[in-house]
Amino acid sequence: MDSVTKSLATLALNPTSVSHSSTNSPAAWRDTLSATSNVPSSFELIKTLVYKPKTAKTATPVPVVVIARESASVNAAAIGKKLNLKDLRLASEDLLNDFFSLDKDSLSPLALNQTSFPKVVTVVDASIADSSVPLALHALSSSSTVFLSSSDLLKYLRSLETEDVKLQELDLQNLESAPAAAASASKAPAKEKEDAKIEGAVQIAIGVKKEVDFPTWYTNVLLKADMLDYYNVSGCYILKPWSFSIWEEIQKWFDAEIKELGVQNSYFPLFVSSKVLEREKDHIEGFSPEVAWVTKAGNSDLEEPIAIRPTSETVMYPYYAKWIKSHRDLPLKLNQWNSVVRWEFKNPQPFLRTREFLWQEGHTAHLTKEEADIEVRQILDLYRRVYEELLAVPVIPGIKSEKEKFAGGLYTTTVEGFIPTTGRGIQGGTSHSLGQNFSRPEMFNIVVEDPTDPTNQRKTYVWQNSWGLSTRTIGVMVMVHGDNQGLVLPPRVACIQVVIVPCGITVNTSTETRTKIETACDELAKTLKKAGIKAKADLRDDKTPGYKFNDWEQKGVPLRLEIGPNDLAKRQTLGVRRDNGVKNPLPLENISSLVSQLLEAIQSDMFKRAQETYYSRLREVTAWEDVVPNLDAKNVVVIPWCEVEACEDDIKERSAKASEPTDERAPSAGAKSLAIPFDQSRWTPIEPGKTKCPACGRDAKRWTMFGRSY
Repeated sequence: MDSVTKSLATLALNPTSVSHSSTNSPAAWRDTLSATSNVPSSFELIKTLVYKPKTAKTATPVPVVVIARESASVNAAAIGKKLNLKDLRLASEDLLNDFFSLDKDSLSPLALNQTSFPKVVTVVDASIADSSVPLALHALSSSSTVFLSSSDLLKYLRSLETEDVKLQELDLQNLESAPAAAASASKAPAKEKEDAKIEGAVQIAIGVKKEVDFPTWYTNVLLKADMLDYYNVSGCYILKPWSFSIWEEIQKWFDAEIKELGVQNSYFPLFVSSKVLEREKDHIEGFSPEVAWVTKAGNSDLEEPIAIRPTSETVMYPYYAKWIKSHRDLPLKLNQWNSVVRWEFKNPQPFLRTREFLWQEGHTAHLTKEEADIEVRQILDLYRRVYEELLAVPVIPGIKSEKEKFAGGLYTTTVEGFIPTTGRGIQGGTSHSLGQNFSRPEMFNIVVEDPTDPTNQRKTYVWQNSWGLSTRTIGVMVMVHGDNQGLVLPPRVACIQVVIVPCGITVNTSTETRTKIETACDELAKTLKKAGIKAKADLRDDKTPGYKFNDWEQKGVPLRLEIGPNDLAKRQTLGVRRDNGVKNPLPLENISSLVSQLLEAIQSDMFKRAQETYYSRLREVTAWEDVVPNLDAKNVVVIPWCEVEACEDDIKERSAKASEPTDERAPSAGAKSLAIPFDQSRWTPIEPGKTKCPACGRDAKRWTMFGRSY
């Protein structure tokens, strides 16, 4: 802190500075500052990101330091293009230490000095100059902060410029709105970004509006709800207890259901040799760009590179061939709860697109196709129930097109979700029939005698399935139910279903009354817990009721119960629903039954609202000219489709060219097939030979959902 103060003093800058407990995330930093004395009533956090460009192996990389407001989305690819630098990736902790002798939680613009500034490329977001509130910067430590005006920060940075090295001031919003191949806008203009901000956002929940700046809203919800933290490996995230507990609920429910189907849990190693992985080229082709390889052990190169599993077919099936020697060994039904690694190079999004993620993967072997087909649909229905019964998220079961099916499989079934705010479909979970593709001799040779052959001479290859559900479920739930106050949790997966807050306590409240109110809150929590309800009394004495209300609303707790002096007198509590804000007094008599009923009503109402929205966005379309306008209106189009792959490619290409710009993290503006719904009765019956595909004019076979997707 002293060195920072001295360097600023040379420029006649005397900022406010505070010391506080160490923080390791923007949300924790903001909350800590809000609870610290001598802090400005309103402020804005400044983030400092360091990127390493791709260079020749013999060249020393020149780090790119990006200084931006916390709410700004930083598009590394767009910055790299502007600066003519290739493949910007977040710098490692080692690089930060080498250049600045700091960790990522202590880094700030003040790490730049006369020595380090000439060795890096420094980019500052031009919009910082528009900020009218003090800017919070780490003072070279995660436990100290200084507050500078925007003009003072820019004055400091410009003081470091030399004749050869200048500060790069870039409009990050306009950079992000320029796609790689053209300069056409695809991001909300600056005015919309300004409109997205919620007034007083430093002090309240999320800071931006879901309907205006969805990507920033989503990130802020996850951080403010304390669901995750960023890790020092790009694309990887720490799941904190508030989110991991949701995965535990899903795991507990699903694990019990598959065991009823005779599935057993097992565990296979996460490493797979290159020879085994490449045995099935059609299967691994879809994963090959994302496979992470281990090539060294210590200082020695491995004789053969070892892959980290992107999925486990090639890990498990050599041992299925070893274990299955007779039809009596069938069916073999194994599942494992594990993580897999897919080294995505697209824009990472927590829970939706990450380089390592948690999932379950089931792999089963059957004697007949009929047995395998039955299980495919049984598992898919369990996935539907996870979304609809646990997460209150509606999904549509169906089958994937040949183009979109699992590589190397016979067919793929899916449950398809929908994010209304962006109008994008999202694959919720898949159950694949692999047929006999993996059991053939050229693959893993999983063969048994045919029990229907009386001579016992005829052999048959087993029929296999694989199926998986991941922590993507959590991201879908957040996107569907969250609002501008933050997370909204369905009661069945909330680790705290009811929070009880003492109210009406002021400085004039007697100690006796305060004790009575807090005791009543604590007793109510105990009563609810005995009834199997996950309840907590928030008796923090350093937080006001208003702070607690906001805190638990951000975290999405389904029901808040308030008890004040008047409630004590009336033997009641005031119930406040998180999903719709409705308030009602509840008598303390028989309170457990009343709360249980209310939680079930919340669960049911959340699902009904989401389902009504989803169904209202499914638009039956029979003319091509109606496809793109419906996509631009954030709908899924359901068309009578010919099911020809060339037509599918054409639909994606034509719809992309004709579409309006979409949100900046969109992988494509083109529509792809999402699913062919099993239930075709919702739409006008297709007349063979008469109903035509609106894209190509061929005879239509089935109604198919097309849309933009994640």
